Amino acid sequence: MPGVRDAVVPVRAAERARGETRARSRRLWRRMRRDSALITGALIVGAVLCAACLAPLIAPTQYDDQELSRRLLTPFSSRGGHFFVLGTDQLGRDLLTRILYGARVSVMVGTIGVATGAVIGIIVGLIAGWLEDWRSDLLMRLADVQLAFPYLLLAIAVIAVLGPSLLNLVIVLGLRTWVGFARLVRADVLAIKPLEFIESARANGAKTSYLLLRHVLPNAVAPITVLATIEFANLILLEATLSFLGLGVQPPFPSWGVMLSDARNYVFTQWWLSIPPGVAIMLTALGANLLGDGLRDVFDPKLD
Repeated sequence: MPGVRDAVVPVRAAERARGETRARSRRLWRRMRRDSALITGALIVGAVLCAACLAPLIAPTQYDDQELSRRLLTPFSSRGGHFFVLGTDQLGRDLLTRILYGARVSVMVGTIGVATGAVIGIIVGLIAGWLEDWRSDLLMRLADVQLAFPYLLLAIAVIAVLGPSLLNLVIVLGLRTWVGFARLVRADVLAIKPLEFIESARANGAKTSYLLLRHVLPNAVAPITVLATIEFANLILLEATLSFLGLGVQPPFPSWGVMLSDARNYVFTQWWLSIPPGVAIMLTALGANLLGDGLRDVFDPKLD
């Protein structure tokens, strides 16, 4: 019966598509479990996220709890009923507590900065890749102009005008990342736009917004995810740099960059002041980069 056969064919096609999707998901999961770099990076980033979220619960003291009688205690010291695993700083504040609270700043700045840059960059990339006219050229030239400026100097100038604060720091760091996302998404749009299924959908009357959100953007999720992890590491390093220069998070709230700045005068005498924040910055950036490298390998279409 022709009518029955015509009804069965789309059903079988849908089942086959779902089966292919499940098979690809299983392949991705197997690659993730076998990728040591991805697992290591995920564990490090996960530990930093847990430390940031649970800092008020697991920190031994308050981050601004000062007591000059216990200043510059060495690691594994005790004083006044408190045990200081990493020692204390020049104001008698517990370094472990400040490291945990400093993770909150790094995670918040990195996450909000990447999210802000990703939203702006994705929108700009979709518009620039789809239009391919003077508006596209204008957007890309704006991106090129921003890339032409040394970003650290630009960030210092902007914060010097707006004033150092956590909000201004997040704004400046968010504006740093949109260019990479815009260029990446635009390249994906230009590669996907001429394909037959896009032309077929356009011929059937599909709206531009539907094509971009339903067909074009999902194909760019994997590279966007990889870029987001790499930019997360870059923003943590940049936040630490600006805070070290006094243009980021302001005391008394702790930041790893501020802790390194405070430890400059004690590098050769009280070594434990500079090592913990330096190691925290290094491990967090390393974990994010390992996670990004692992995701890039997992999502590589050549492995399918």
